[in-house]
Amino acid sequence: MEGLRLVAKGAEADLWLDSDWNGVRVLIKRRGLKEYRVPELDAEIRRSRTSRTAREASVIHRAKEAGVPTPLIYQVDLEAATIVMEYVEGERVREMVDVLGDDERRELFRLIGRTAGRMHGAGIIHGDLTTSNMIRSGGRVVFIDFGLGEVSWEVESRGVDLNLMYRMLTSTHYGHTAELFKVFREGYEEGLGPEAGEALTRMEEIGRRGRYLERE
Repeated sequence: MEGLRLVAKGAEADLWLDSDWNGVRVLIKRRGLKEYRVPELDAEIRRSRTSRTAREASVIHRAKEAGVPTPLIYQVDLEAATIVMEYVEGERVREMVDVLGDDERRELFRLIGRTAGRMHGAGIIHGDLTTSNMIRSGGRVVFIDFGLGEVSWEVESRGVDLNLMYRMLTSTHYGHTAELFKVFREGYEEGLGPEAGEALTRMEEIGRRGRYLERE
């Protein structure tokens, strides 16, 4: 991987920055392959990597078609379990929350909610809906890292996505949780429409389930 720089190493995949891939700056997401002595296990892992890579690329493409800002995909290599995608210039939302003014912070989260609603309306579940996976780039909020994403119209899946967003706010941005989720919710209702109420109700039910299990 000469000329590449490792920018993130995860359990599921590594992320590399290439500043000059066919003349453009890109991120390369590669699902690593471990060496195993058991051929059957190795073959199963290879099939899983291929499947997850194909699914992630498909989900990103579907989201973009629905008007959800996502990185452009330049190349998909299923055999190497690699996706070459646009490097999005901007700042991760997680790092911006505490430095923005009140009005700008609220407007940003209303936009995030509207985008999440549009995404769910297209049948896409992000799977890791947190401010770590959002980049403000100009006037857009770009959703990134769809590695846990899936296509689903189920209200339960939407509720799980929303519950994760709420839990993230309470743990990472606890000083602004109430105001930010209020405007996120308003934006989500704008983006999804009449189906938003059911998804938000399910989110609350999932939250209660989690608290009940914690007490046991």
